[in-house]
Amino acid sequence: MSGQTWADGAAIEPIEASASLVRANGGAGRVLLRAEHVVKHFPIRGGLLGVTTIGAVRAVDDVSFEVRRGETLGLVGESGCGKTTLGKVILRLIPATSGQVYVDDRPLFDLNATQLKEARRDLQVVFQDPYASLNPRMTVGEIVGEGPLVHGLTDKAKREELVRELLAKVGLNQSHIHRYPHEFSGGQRQRIGIARALALNPEFIVCDEPVSALDVSIQSQVLNLLDDLQQELGLTYLFIAHNLAVVEHISDRVGVMYLGKLVELADVDPLYAGPKHPYTVALLSAVPEPDPRRRKKRLVLKGDVPSPAAPPEGCRFNTRCWLREQLGNPERCETEEPVFRDVGAGHLVACHFNEEVTPQAIASAAERQLPVIGA
Repeated sequence: MSGQTWADGAAIEPIEASASLVRANGGAGRVLLRAEHVVKHFPIRGGLLGVTTIGAVRAVDDVSFEVRRGETLGLVGESGCGKTTLGKVILRLIPATSGQVYVDDRPLFDLNATQLKEARRDLQVVFQDPYASLNPRMTVGEIVGEGPLVHGLTDKAKREELVRELLAKVGLNQSHIHRYPHEFSGGQRQRIGIARALALNPEFIVCDEPVSALDVSIQSQVLNLLDDLQQELGLTYLFIAHNLAVVEHISDRVGVMYLGKLVELADVDPLYAGPKHPYTVALLSAVPEPDPRRRKKRLVLKGDVPSPAAPPEGCRFNTRCWLREQLGNPERCETEEPVFRDVGAGHLVACHFNEEVTPQAIASAAERQLPVIGA
């Protein structure tokens, strides 16, 4: 895409940072995006006419993290923990309640409409549902070319040339440019969504569970495509998913969310080898074992996820925490919210007793539960 230009003559410059170099250096790139104390509460209406605010769903509650240029930050957690909402808030698809997001040290939430439109070139999204995210009344060429058209590429021939190049880049036939979304499979539609996200040559892409709606055989193809594009174009991803095996495959670092808060954040290998939050331990124990002949004991969390409209006091995980039960239910877990702190080598954890999360403690907790065969 480096040979393309907009109508105003400005070149679409390639990204200098290489994802392969960032990976080789352990993800030690310059910070591209920084979220500080991001909050998103959805008001609950009540009263006679339904206009009185009687509470709030605390979907995202004081979340801070950084994404380095050229890396993939995976974001995992149970359904309803706030992952997708956080991704939308970061892109200003929905307004934040409070907090700030900086892109290259530029405060995104303070931009006016004109400035935000310019910022959209660098911030894009791949949506979860490839069937619902494409306009059925537009051709592939119109869908992929809509962004460049809005941003000034009015020359139809140049725009079509760009679209054909993008379709080839994501593994689609260039003759598909005049077809409609209903003529494609789910995997092909997601490739169209990826091509649309690439059309403005962005630096940062939020991938909102981009493979969860696809067949397993197609998931690997799309994941490999995203990885190849990152290597080629130096892209930076926030990869939202609930499949921990997928996240391990594609991510450089992983953040774990529970009930609107980050509870753990670390490089992918240390986190998977030695999780330090009891919730992360339980999630990883649920990852299926590829060999059906092997027995696997997992930590089955008790009870349901509390309502985000009325989260528990103190640590939000305390009502389901196997470690707290093992430690004799210390009162601190109910009365004091844990600080999201660095416990060494950039490994961030929000747990009062993270040092008690040991292989022996995990094995002891698992022994008290029935083994899950083939899980």
